[in-house]
Amino acid sequence: MEERTYVNDIDRSIYDIRNEEKDAYRIETGLSPAIVEQISREKGDPLWMELFRLESLQIYNNMNVQDWGPSLDGLDMNNIATYVRSNTGMKGDWAEVPEEIKDTFERLGIPQAEKSSLAGVGAQYDSELVYHNVRREVAEQGVVYTDLESAMKGEYGDMVKKHFMKLVPPNDHKFAALHGAVWSGGSFVYVPPGVQVEIPLQSYFRLNAPGAGQFEHTLIIVDEGASLHFIEGCSAPKYNVANLHAGCVELFVGKNAKLRYSTIENWSKNMYNLNTKRAQVAEGGTIEWVSGSFGSHVSCLYPMSILKGRGARMEFTGITFAGEGQNLDTGAKVVHAAPETTSYMNTRSISKGGGVSTFRSSVVVAKGAAGSKAAVSCQSLMLDGISRSDTVPAMDIRTKDADIGHEAKIGRISDEAVFYLMSRGLSEEEARAMIVSGFADSVAKELPLEYAVEMNNLIRMEMKGSIG
Repeated sequence: MEERTYVNDIDRSIYDIRNEEKDAYRIETGLSPAIVEQISREKGDPLWMELFRLESLQIYNNMNVQDWGPSLDGLDMNNIATYVRSNTGMKGDWAEVPEEIKDTFERLGIPQAEKSSLAGVGAQYDSELVYHNVRREVAEQGVVYTDLESAMKGEYGDMVKKHFMKLVPPNDHKFAALHGAVWSGGSFVYVPPGVQVEIPLQSYFRLNAPGAGQFEHTLIIVDEGASLHFIEGCSAPKYNVANLHAGCVELFVGKNAKLRYSTIENWSKNMYNLNTKRAQVAEGGTIEWVSGSFGSHVSCLYPMSILKGRGARMEFTGITFAGEGQNLDTGAKVVHAAPETTSYMNTRSISKGGGVSTFRSSVVVAKGAAGSKAAVSCQSLMLDGISRSDTVPAMDIRTKDADIGHEAKIGRISDEAVFYLMSRGLSEEEARAMIVSGFADSVAKELPLEYAVEMNNLIRMEMKGSIG
């Protein structure tokens, strides 16, 4: 059999692989104290987590859905199963994963990527991790990479309890409260002081069940002087019912530490993607976000960085592609809470076929954050006359000693540029795809190699049929 390559064999249809449902357990739809208690029993939670879940449910019931941004009217929690467990436990040996699940991840290229370029991999299927492994040489450095539930119940339990939903408290917004009540799965990473993890770790989240939600929680702590690149991938097959993703990511970056967090979200177009991501950065530390949003029916995603220590810095690089039937509301937030902190946001958004792309940025510079610098650059490209692109910047600057800049550009493909490329022998479709790829190039080069190639393939495939 010909070996699968990222360059030649990628196809959008790969994400629509569907496995027959063989759930070991699927909780009833809806949301109630009894359902939350049942999830807690299924997970074997410690008492503090069971109480945390029930308190989060109370907060959820007392909060309203946001009255801004994309409509969430098509999402009815009464029709969502918040916990679905496949017919396998977590394995540390790929050969032990059930064949139909293993086949899905193999088609997505996860085992191949692990062998060639990753220090460790976690693979989640519906509500539970089915595989987790880390290279021996990385573990020997003292790096901890495991599922969050094992960490919570084991020797790192106190560390988990100290950090869990402290950056994203349940009262942050309604879907953070929902996450606190029904979360399941996700990864825990701890990098000890001074350790440089030279090759990335990766988690991949696959939601197979129709009418279900996925609520994984990722907690990463990079201690003083350490560094890590963590990659997250997400996908799901398309169904004719709503699915929900309301995960949570909490990142703690220590003094003079560095974390790059790369995410490629390729959810199906029946997905409501309401994920929350937040980082706290200590003195001299760096957080780099690289974000690609290509799927889902509706997305609300705004990774936030809290620059808590002097000299902390943040970079956010993002690309969004909104096609027919998609409303992708994305962006980034940063809080400069200490002096001489720096942030830079650089985004590209593309919309076609009536898709709606909205970029929201929020820059807050506290009174005590003298000498801080922030720059925002967002560019939007509409491929036709029925698509929409909006930019919604917000700035709250409370010190005169700051250097703040914002640049936004919105436009369409130039007919002259298309004509020029066609005069050089390209078809109209090829010309337009080349222009779009060039527009996205400054962001694509920040993605991990296989995802950059994948993004360009996705752009070319999305362009098919868009002419005329």
